[in-house]
Amino acid sequence: MTLKNIANYISGFTDGEGCFCVSFSYRPKNIKVGWEVKPSFAVGQNYDRAETLELMKSYFRCGFMRRDYADKTLKFEVRSIDDLLDRVIRHFKKYPLYSAKQKDFILFEKICKKIKKCKHLEPDGIAEIVELAYRMNGSGKRKHPKEHVLARIIR
Repeated sequence: MTLKNIANYISGFTDGEGCFCVSFSYRPKNIKVGWEVKPSFAVGQNYDRAETLELMKSYFRCGFMRRDYADKTLKFEVRSIDDLLDRVIRHFKKYPLYSAKQKDFILFEKICKKIKKCKHLEPDGIAEIVELAYRMNGSGKRKHPKEHVLARIIR
């Protein structure tokens, strides 16, 4: 299999099994604005099909494998902002997604660029990130309602 075929395979597989996510953890004592912003790219699979996740880890040359006890799967995940920008986002710009997940990817890229510029450490910047993040993954579950996050930003 050629590198281009592997790259296209990874994009297609991500279209079905991957997720671009931005979560928020309330940290008023440790974080200037009160919220920690955690972007991640993850792909899940049953344990007996871990080869695809190992292929992704090798291809991206970053990330880690973790067990997801909630749905009893294995996840390949990337959380480093530099790896997200330099490896993951660069890949999906060259080998785009074809499903509605592409919309989430575009928002995710904007958020990661704002984080790289440290906008998540400013009240207005994190508010923009929250607005973008809550437009992603419409069918997903969130621990904190958007209004709750916005109301608790430390200004």
